[in-house]
Amino acid sequence: MRAARQNSERRGKGRWFLRLSILVVCVFALIVIYVSNQVLTKRFTTTISDSSEVRLALYVTNVTSELQRNSVVPQLLARDPQLIRALESRDFSNSSEHLVSYVSEIGSSSLMLLDRIGETVAATNAEEVGVFHTQEPYFMDALQSGQTVYSTVRDDDGNYSYVFSRRIEVFGQLRGVIAVEVNSALLQAGWVGGPEAVLVLDGEGTIIMSSNPAWRGLTEEEALNGSVRLGLYDKVQRHVRNMIGLSPDAYLRGEAVLRREARVPHQGWKMVSFTSYASVRERVNGILAIEGMGFAILLAVMFWFMSRKTASRLVFFQRESAELRALNRRLQREIAEREKVEQTLQVAEQTIAQSSKLAALGEMSAAVSHELNQPLAAMKTYLAGARLLLQRERPEEAMSSFQRIDDLLERMGAITRQLKSYARKGADAFEPMDIRASVSTALAMMEPQLKIRDVNIIRSLPNEPVMIIGDRLRLEQVIVNLLRNALDATQGASNPTVEILLAAGDTISLQIRDNGEGIENLDQLFEPFYTTKKPGDGTGLGLAISSGIVSDLGGRLMARNAVDGGAIFEVQLPRLKTGVAAAE
Repeated sequence: MRAARQNSERRGKGRWFLRLSILVVCVFALIVIYVSNQVLTKRFTTTISDSSEVRLALYVTNVTSELQRNSVVPQLLARDPQLIRALESRDFSNSSEHLVSYVSEIGSSSLMLLDRIGETVAATNAEEVGVFHTQEPYFMDALQSGQTVYSTVRDDDGNYSYVFSRRIEVFGQLRGVIAVEVNSALLQAGWVGGPEAVLVLDGEGTIIMSSNPAWRGLTEEEALNGSVRLGLYDKVQRHVRNMIGLSPDAYLRGEAVLRREARVPHQGWKMVSFTSYASVRERVNGILAIEGMGFAILLAVMFWFMSRKTASRLVFFQRESAELRALNRRLQREIAEREKVEQTLQVAEQTIAQSSKLAALGEMSAAVSHELNQPLAAMKTYLAGARLLLQRERPEEAMSSFQRIDDLLERMGAITRQLKSYARKGADAFEPMDIRASVSTALAMMEPQLKIRDVNIIRSLPNEPVMIIGDRLRLEQVIVNLLRNALDATQGASNPTVEILLAAGDTISLQIRDNGEGIENLDQLFEPFYTTKKPGDGTGLGLAISSGIVSDLGGRLMARNAVDGGAIFEVQLPRLKTGVAAAE
């Protein structure tokens, strides 16, 4: 009995706790919705107000620019020689066509040429020719002023015209008046048909332009009063809007609107816009509806959770047990997979080590092949020349070719010895040397290729020795590589030219420039195996090896595209000081 009583008391306390929780959630929901309504209404209203001011400024700018553009036209046409001759000779047969030719350029609605008595003698509108405008303000004001005057004219149908006019004088004598009617469609192009109600008031407060044609000729108060038809429902709506924090500036057709006003710098005009608050209320109501739905779902979840508390606990424990068992099985599978991955990783490491060895061997083979190709090609050429000389019984000249072949064999031996020493990169072969001699030797090695192709070689070398501490053979290797690349780059040029420029200062600069197509990818240019040549024409190791050689010599190899086309390769090396050279 005592246990049952305790269970009953516990269930009673649980029900009271549930009721109190529901009450707290309801009160909290009301507070959140009220505060959200006030904050969101103010925020969205501010956003609409800022947007309305920006759009109004754009409308004013559009109207002002259109008026200013048309105000210059009368001054220009008043000096038109053809119009002046027509007024003096009274021959207006081509005057109307002349005015029509200006309309598309000016963008005006119409142009009229009036004589001294106010008769239209030429116009872009053929119906206006012969009509008298003696009493029109744009004619009378133009006669009394020597400047361009503006007039707003309203016809019998209530339509407004905006006219700039100016008198035409020849040696101080009146000849006529030119009148330019502004295109009202362009003045109102930015806001007619838009989401806002916009109107333009003249200096007397009369509406002369409006997005609602019925408002023209009225005052702003008359236009608004004619648009407001309040019934009981509208009055209740106004009261509700004030309660929820929405304070409209005016009411248009019973709808709350935001009023914004800006001055138009023309004849005391001003522009007024009316922006609807409807979007504010819709956006706020949408967010409030989401909040209300969220609280409703929260209350439903609370009811469901409390009523299904015991069953949920049982399901939770069963699910937790099942998840633990599934997690245990997954951990076992992951352990087995990790062991398998470790074994696979060991095999992969061994494979990678073997691949690295093969790659190093391949790179060395490619380097040896690349460096020996040049002497072999030269030897082939010299052998062919020696055979031809022997056939022609010119043994002395053939011996010269054999001597060059012997020099090339010695060079090939030096290259193979040098490739062996790349790993230790010693400085045993460094000695004072003249770069000019290396340039001459490189050109001599390239002589067979230069004879095959008609290439203009321009050399600019100093008269004095240019001394450095370096390896003559390796430097010649760099120069030959750069010359070969320059020759390959000029294959498509109409006048292939290679320029060699040697400049000696604190740092020695050797530039080799071609007039080819230039370099597309400068970032990867010195990376091993990168080449732009066709397969079989190059291995992509020449520039990489050359860059390494120049770095060993204490300098750097750079490349860039010339402004007028072609590529420039520059070798910069430290210059040997005179005192050091003497000591050596």
